[in-house]
Amino acid sequence: MNVLTKYIVKEILKGAFIALVLLLTLFNLFTLTDELKDVGRGSYNLTAVFTYLALTSPRVCYELVPASALLGSLFVLGAMGNQRELIAMRAAGVSVFGIIQSVLVAGVILAIFSIFIGELIAPTTEAKAQLLKATAQNQPLVSNARYGLWLREGSKFINVRKLENNGELADISIYELNNQARLQSVTHAEKAIYLQNEQWRLENLKQSQISIQQMQANSQTAQIWQTTIAPDLVKIAVVNPDNLSLLDLAQYVQFLKNNQQKSQTFEFAFWGRVVNPLVTFVMLLVATPFIIGVKRGINVGSRMMIGVVIGMSFNILDKIFGHIGLIYDFNPFLMAIFPSLFVSGLSFYALRYNLNNV
Repeated sequence: MNVLTKYIVKEILKGAFIALVLLLTLFNLFTLTDELKDVGRGSYNLTAVFTYLALTSPRVCYELVPASALLGSLFVLGAMGNQRELIAMRAAGVSVFGIIQSVLVAGVILAIFSIFIGELIAPTTEAKAQLLKATAQNQPLVSNARYGLWLREGSKFINVRKLENNGELADISIYELNNQARLQSVTHAEKAIYLQNEQWRLENLKQSQISIQQMQANSQTAQIWQTTIAPDLVKIAVVNPDNLSLLDLAQYVQFLKNNQQKSQTFEFAFWGRVVNPLVTFVMLLVATPFIIGVKRGINVGSRMMIGVVIGMSFNILDKIFGHIGLIYDFNPFLMAIFPSLFVSGLSFYALRYNLNNV
């Protein structure tokens, strides 16, 4: 790596991290304003609010890396253009593609940083943040549906109303169907404690056996429940798919497929996380046409405004294709990668156009 490449990489990284800090601060201020409305609910106080903000910051940071790369690169490259540094580099024999290569080297570092935060830190801290908030406000963690969490395992449908802090389940109902898809038994337990080897101990349960001829009911103090549903799987099911790691998403997608359930939402989230590092490169590519436009007297503010508009358009396009894919059951991978490929194509076209008109 030569001196000029190191200089460009260092300046872009500096600009990207400054933009990341500013955006993270701005987003946390908005979140703080929203969370202050809930202060006083249960034991949710200012200490809990700031702890919640600290725990959700890695997730927000992961989401902001592409936008920070775009803003940082536009600011840095625009400043270099205004100060004629890029022209001096090209006069010294550095090609436009050499400058772009340096920009993409910075993208590699930002992508590695994004993967580290998004896969190793953010999923854990986000789960702790949701648990902290739910516990402090005396709310059940399982709240992704009006009637709790629903899971399916073969012919059994499991409804969980509450997930305790220690991983135990509370207020569980298990509905089992026979070969004719008719309800044959209903089990309700006050609590379920995970033992080992895919076994739970149901406590204080009531069972009803249902048939065409009669219905029998009985009560038990405890019973062993053999199931493939583990505590980690339940926690995965109650967290927003976009906030899960690749490993967690792959595990839950496989569970849904094994039980003949729709998994497209989680598949789209999985491929979205796979493609996310590519989005960082796409945002950097968006900045490259401005390298060629330095002779046209475009100031830094104009470049950044155009870049922000392009970045926002990309996010809107990404959301639109995500919803279209879910509605029409399109391939999740294609729907996740298409916006990046489309914007990359536009960037290459703009770059080629500028090269031809230099």
